[in-house]
Amino acid sequence: MWLKPEEILLKNAFKLWVTEKGNDYFVLQRRRGYGEGGGGLTGLLVGTLDTMLDSTSKVAPFRILHQTPDSQVYWSIACGGTKEEISQHWEWLEKNIMRTLSVFDSSDDITSFVQGKIRGLIAEEGKVSCVQEDDPEKFREALLRFEKWFDLPQKEKLVTYYSCSYWRGRVPCQGWLYLSTNFLSFYSYLLGSEVKLIISWNEIWRLEKTSNVILTESIHVLANGEDHFFSMFLHLNETFLIMEQLADYSIKRLFDKETFQEEPSLSDPLQITKRGLETHARNEQFRAFFRLPKEENLLEVYESFLWVPFSHFNTLGKICLSESYLCFASQDGSQCHVIIPMREVIGVEKPDRSSRALIVCVRGKRALRFSEVRDFERLANAIRRRCGMTASPQHSASTEVTYCFDLCHQPSEIKDPLHFPYTQKAYFSQMCTHLFTSLLDKKMKEQSWNIHFSEYGRGTSMFCTKKTRDLIVRGVPEALRGELWMLFSGAVNDMATNPGYYSELVDQSLGTSTLATDEIERDLHRSLPEHPAFQSDTGISALRRVLTAYAYRNPKIGYCQAMNILTSVLLLYAKEEEAFWLLVAVCERMLPDYFNRRIIGALVDQAVFEELIRMHLTQLTEHMTDLTFFSSVSLSWFLTLFISVLPIESAVNVVDCFFYDGIKAILQLGLAVLDYNMEGLISSHDDAEAVTILNKFFDNVTNKDSPLPQTVQQNSVGNNDKASSSSKVDVSDLIKEAYEKYGDMKSEEVESMRKRNKLYVIQTLEDTTKQNVLRVVSQEVKFSASQLDELYVLFKRQHFLSCYWMMNSPVLLHHDPSLAYLEQYQLGFHQFSLLFSLLEPWSLCSGKDALFLWAFRLLDENQDGLINFKEFCCALDILYSGTFTNKLKFLFKLHQPPVPSQSIHTPLLIPHFAQFIQFSKTLYNLFHSDPEEESLYRAVARVTSLLLRMEEVGRRLQEPTSPQKSTTSPIQASSTPESSSDTPSTPITLEAGSIPQEVEWSFAFEQILASLLNEPVLVRFFERPVDIQARLDHAKCAQLKAKTNK
Repeated sequence: MWLKPEEILLKNAFKLWVTEKGNDYFVLQRRRGYGEGGGGLTGLLVGTLDTMLDSTSKVAPFRILHQTPDSQVYWSIACGGTKEEISQHWEWLEKNIMRTLSVFDSSDDITSFVQGKIRGLIAEEGKVSCVQEDDPEKFREALLRFEKWFDLPQKEKLVTYYSCSYWRGRVPCQGWLYLSTNFLSFYSYLLGSEVKLIISWNEIWRLEKTSNVILTESIHVLANGEDHFFSMFLHLNETFLIMEQLADYSIKRLFDKETFQEEPSLSDPLQITKRGLETHARNEQFRAFFRLPKEENLLEVYESFLWVPFSHFNTLGKICLSESYLCFASQDGSQCHVIIPMREVIGVEKPDRSSRALIVCVRGKRALRFSEVRDFERLANAIRRRCGMTASPQHSASTEVTYCFDLCHQPSEIKDPLHFPYTQKAYFSQMCTHLFTSLLDKKMKEQSWNIHFSEYGRGTSMFCTKKTRDLIVRGVPEALRGELWMLFSGAVNDMATNPGYYSELVDQSLGTSTLATDEIERDLHRSLPEHPAFQSDTGISALRRVLTAYAYRNPKIGYCQAMNILTSVLLLYAKEEEAFWLLVAVCERMLPDYFNRRIIGALVDQAVFEELIRMHLTQLTEHMTDLTFFSSVSLSWFLTLFISVLPIESAVNVVDCFFYDGIKAILQLGLAVLDYNMEGLISSHDDAEAVTILNKFFDNVTNKDSPLPQTVQQNSVGNNDKASSSSKVDVSDLIKEAYEKYGDMKSEEVESMRKRNKLYVIQTLEDTTKQNVLRVVSQEVKFSASQLDELYVLFKRQHFLSCYWMMNSPVLLHHDPSLAYLEQYQLGFHQFSLLFSLLEPWSLCSGKDALFLWAFRLLDENQDGLINFKEFCCALDILYSGTFTNKLKFLFKLHQPPVPSQSIHTPLLIPHFAQFIQFSKTLYNLFHSDPEEESLYRAVARVTSLLLRMEEVGRRLQEPTSPQKSTTSPIQASSTPESSSDTPSTPITLEAGSIPQEVEWSFAFEQILASLLNEPVLVRFFERPVDIQARLDHAKCAQLKAKTNK
């Protein structure tokens, strides 16, 4: 590898290098400890230094230096990992540089010329992956070490690297941590002791920052049942975030089958960079915080002050600009943020250049004043460009004050909802006047919100502050609930940017019949059956249209139970189209991975909930060490946002908080519920009693502000006299207590806990899949439990190996968690042949590809081009543990002509002459490198000759009138062009008439079996026990090195 020229003052510092070639201008040197002799103690010290120091010129065993005759200064210009590589560089210098150097008179001119040439070579051969890095030169050096030490396929993309210590017990090994697209790798070399570690991201169970007595802070990785700890003086947080992002990327790509089409930096696994991962994480955090559509990306960030008119002060924060939104979030603890859609912006002014101020005018006679913006002109131009407007003249400061802060003394209305024939008035706007309620409380609550709107604005550009959250905790007025749900969830922006989308979906999905639509029809009348809105065809039809349209929009989710309950509540307070977009926001943004076959998102949040219980409810954890009970009982809490366990009039207050604070609100409320029932849960004797305590509590949660009559409730278990006599709990008080006790929980911490627990949840599900598969397969084969476990790991890894370095791997599409356990991981022919070649018990010398293809066709019983784990193991079981007859029968079937119904259980057919000859060649190939190779060859030759003569006699008896010739010709039945040197010296002679011309030859399996049984050497060969563990160990070591793409 060519290096950026670096000056070296001492040619042979510490005698660490040995000169192998030299001339007037260049020197080729070898590192002591490499090559001949090894270097003894010096070699050990050199190897240790090479690992510790961050310089390829020191690590690579060969290098080329440039010098001039009258100078003592040397320049490193190339290095190499092998003698062949460095020799190619040396030859290039001799052919292309040496002749030219003689024309220069000055040594400085020679050095400048050489340096220019080397830099030009580096620029030409620079890889794209290196050019995209912050420091391409250092990255090229690290890439060389990575490729040299780990010997992974060349397509594996190195993302970044760090110096760190790997702890083996209490002893640290100083080395280098390499993070690539698919692997976590570590290398250390200390005084002859080499430590090398390679872990696939998709095999990691735990990834977390920990601390203990020895280490103040370290990164803990749990993979394949082993714990690994890494520590470093610098960049620990940065390293952990990159590791977390790579693990999450691997899970999403390999398990969830995401293609990242909207993320160019992640769409190609061969081009992943550290910068791309950081950009992706920043975009995700930006979208999650401001609840923006998934198409939005963070483009620019500006630090500034925002004038808050209702508080009359400037709040420090950051302006975040995307394609369609201008957002601001405070950083001074005021919890103030605002979202301004570009479609709402009508003007941008620069009133005062000295204060670097900017005024953004929006619809509704409102404006926002940003000051101390470092590059305010660039920001103004960016906003104008996105809004399609031209610059307007500057305003004076006095004009700006009177105009910009006329903040809607009359509450402005939200932009008119989209017109759609199915859009209907929300249920509560029709029935609210007919239901019993406290008029005074209702008026007071509405007045509070009207004051809020007059101060903070209303609609998409409303200020959200602590006061907003306080109002949410107290409860939202019925008439405003739908509007605020749309606003806080971001669904209002989705609907505004997709006009007519819902009507198109309804038209397209109308009349479709799928599994999802069948499940929807089954659950329609189970959705709030006691509520009047769903006791008529109007409500049922609206619910059907929303659920069917969403299933059509997102077939990956389709329909999942609990979606009907959630959508029913949404329809009570929002118009039909608004309910659809609220459902989109919940399923795709606020509760990712909740509504699918494996409900991974809900399981992850349950794991987070367990972690929070251990942190905040220590008294409960001391009494109940096993917290899995809370996971089972709280599943419906998360899936339905407490709607299925609380009366509707109380549950909607929980939904209010959810749309404002996300999953954090549900976690807080769950902790408050357990805390409220602490004494009862601690004194309970079993799980059933604990469930009864919680159910009674939920039935007695009321909402004093609800307009609903007491009779309109969700079906629950607590309507008996004993429950009614229990003390009532107001939902507002319960929510307020949850915020007071657990409100200091940050959304960023919850997201970090989600990522940490997602790895464990997915690997637990994968382990369950494995156990179910092994239980089924173990009944069919003779492998031990540990051997079968190792085979499964190899099989699954082979499935993923074909996905690692491809953008849209066809094998990846075969992985579907909703399929039966045995069908979730399957191999195509190419993957099968690679793994089968590592595990088959014989050393085939030729004809491997054809033999593997025949084996694949035989095992693929349903002829779908895929082999599952059971089929793969059954074949290996025959070859490893089968009897002589079974092994021979398996090989015999491989040579039968393919027929549609052929399988491993198909009755034996009689092959033709050509298949028999190929069968004999296959037997010859099995004996390669066997100690009894010559005897085995002769035995097969005798059997083949005997069978051919028997078949010739049989053919003559069947055709007595057929003319015969007495001439003979030898047939080398077992020879092939590739392996003729391995064939036995004894020829197989047949009469000329024995060569098939018009009449077909045929051979029965029983004939071949009987003939081979007469050769003891062949029987011993096939009945010889196979060291299964040795084959498995060999496969584990060689699997990553095998070529995965041809």
